[in-house]
Amino acid sequence: MFPAEPALLVSALLLDLALGDPRWLPHPVVLIGYLITFLDTHLNRITSHKRAAGIALLLITASSAGTAAWLLIRAGQALHPLAGFLVSAGIAYTCLATRSLHRESALVANALTSGDIVAARRSLSYIVGRDTGDLDESEIWRALIETVAENTSDGIIAPLFWLTVAGPVGGMVYKAVSTLDSMVGYKSERYLHFGWASARMDDLLNFIPARLTALLMILAAPLVGLSPHGALSVTLSDRLKHPSPNSGHPEAAAAGAVGVRLGGPASYQGNPSWKEHIGLPLAPLDERAYTGILKLMYLTTLLMAAACIGGALILGGSLVPHL
Repeated sequence: MFPAEPALLVSALLLDLALGDPRWLPHPVVLIGYLITFLDTHLNRITSHKRAAGIALLLITASSAGTAAWLLIRAGQALHPLAGFLVSAGIAYTCLATRSLHRESALVANALTSGDIVAARRSLSYIVGRDTGDLDESEIWRALIETVAENTSDGIIAPLFWLTVAGPVGGMVYKAVSTLDSMVGYKSERYLHFGWASARMDDLLNFIPARLTALLMILAAPLVGLSPHGALSVTLSDRLKHPSPNSGHPEAAAAGAVGVRLGGPASYQGNPSWKEHIGLPLAPLDERAYTGILKLMYLTTLLMAAACIGGALILGGSLVPHL
């Protein structure tokens, strides 16, 4: 794994903004998901030691994703350097989720603004882990804002960070770990021990990006008409209130910038849950708040892209292979 070239990062970002995640295009995460499902079934049959099986799941999935990316890039390079670059850019692009996060969240927002709460609940269920069947309008807006804030870190800033540091192969390994966390990183009876290694690795890989996201949101807030003071003060006071060691940082910065209160009751797979409140209810959870979060997401992405391109130049990415 090598640092990414600046041109590679620019290409990946432009592809993401232009194409998003078109449904007709097979996505690596889908293949990773199939592998995880297969291993989930078979590893649990092989051994009763759940943590050992979970460690094997993490190692097999992450190494398979990284190896597949490396082989594809090498195959492209064997044909022509330009082919190698295009394959690298394509892999890097699939690691990013800026446009797809906007598109999927907008489906929820548009349904709410048109008064179709049933459609809003259904669309929300595709992008959050909580139960959505009984959420009222305010709870849907809260869940939507929380997931956009959290996924700005997990789906945009963290992949950009790892693409810059470790190239497309590193970016794909990150996506594999992120997918593992979303599928088995639950504290349920089934996954408490089996998903432990995946959840802890996801926490480790997101440690720096989550804090970078909060910092960038604070810097971006005044440039999109939001409150930098609110973003800073809520980040400092509430960033550790989230059950996750990382998610509270971007959620706190976003809540403070927009002036809303996040957290509260939720339900996961029928199990009631409570998250401490993050932020102050200075403004309602509504379309205006969602629009503010979107603006914050895009400018945060732009600032991170500028930092990563500069970082790639410093790391000498223009002098190494497209790995």
